[in-house]
Amino acid sequence: MSELVLINVSGRDKPGLTSEITGIMGQYEVRILDIGQAVIHDYLTWGILIQIPDASHSSPVIRDLLFCLHALDLQVRFAPITPEEYQQWAQGRNRACYIVTLLARDITAEQIARVSAITARHQLNIDNITRLSARPSLNVDENRTACVEFSVRGTPDNLAQLRADFLHLASEMNVDIAFQEDSIFRRNRRLVVFDMDSTLIEAEVIDELALEAGVGPQVAAITERAMQGELDFSQSFAERLALLKGLDESVLERVAARLKMTEGAEHLIRSLKALGYRTAILSGGFTYFARNLQRQLGIDYVYANELEIVDGKVTGRVSGAIVDGARKAELLLEIAKKERISHEQVIAVGDGANDLPMLSEAGLGVAFRAKPVVKESARHAISTLGLDAILYLIGFRESETNQQVQPPRDHDTGL
Repeated sequence: MSELVLINVSGRDKPGLTSEITGIMGQYEVRILDIGQAVIHDYLTWGILIQIPDASHSSPVIRDLLFCLHALDLQVRFAPITPEEYQQWAQGRNRACYIVTLLARDITAEQIARVSAITARHQLNIDNITRLSARPSLNVDENRTACVEFSVRGTPDNLAQLRADFLHLASEMNVDIAFQEDSIFRRNRRLVVFDMDSTLIEAEVIDELALEAGVGPQVAAITERAMQGELDFSQSFAERLALLKGLDESVLERVAARLKMTEGAEHLIRSLKALGYRTAILSGGFTYFARNLQRQLGIDYVYANELEIVDGKVTGRVSGAIVDGARKAELLLEIAKKERISHEQVIAVGDGANDLPMLSEAGLGVAFRAKPVVKESARHAISTLGLDAILYLIGFRESETNQQVQPPRDHDTGL
């Protein structure tokens, strides 16, 4: 009759430990049922669940392991497991698995305590905790990022309430918390589409143009109400655009020169390109500025509004249909079809109410530094870190993406 034994080992890590320990087990034809290891600051915690074919051989196995581990200066604990306990554990592996991602400038014990309390309250058990960000410096750095990922398993009774609890905690502690199903699509996204204004860049271009036209306060007030979802985007866009009538074409270059990219935008786009992702700008702004970003970042697709200019002057109209929220969602699906991927493999990022349709169509919709109404409606939100925090949401470690990427070449676009 076989015997099941759970072995937990801890101590200072060094090369060859796994080989030495499992080498002893191999002499007794031991079967490995589960194995895992974590190393923190050069100290390892190593666990293995084994099945010894003949229970009469368990004593020699444990004796030899004790001698070996003592010689290696490692601590060990053995625990017998009954077949019933093993079956119950194995069946639990079939429960739904989710990923909880905690994002902040610094990770604190209180944050982890509060996040894990919510998962426990909703009947989710933590399987693994993984740090995705680099090891932090002990020196103060205002631009630092920190990310810890929890792999949890279980069946929450009320997913809506669970998400609401995380959203409330994120607001209270000034952190971001993402909760998503650990599905096949999570690390198999292939396309990322971005809003431009207040997402890829730190400004609303139409407001900047309005300042040049001397109608800044009027346009900014309409923009704010539109982004909050208080006004229909197409109607408010036409009203704002009309106020720009007569603006000299030369102003566009001047405005483009002073636009700042959002924190993390360059790192994110270049990492995505290096990883083989396709990228797109779907903007309710203007093509002049979107094309400028495309040249700088190597964006694959660009769709925005074509500002109509006659005799060197802005007419207060656009050429063609306005790219509003509904059109953004349509374009997302069209590009996905062209790229021959599922909409589940698309990430969409935006900040305004007009971005909600495309956020809901994407497999991963992210409200970035968004208005409250957008954060509450979107499934995921990032407010405390830069755009490159999206890499954490799709499971990449900082060490996997923090690499030098060659400057991108200009790209043509169009469906």
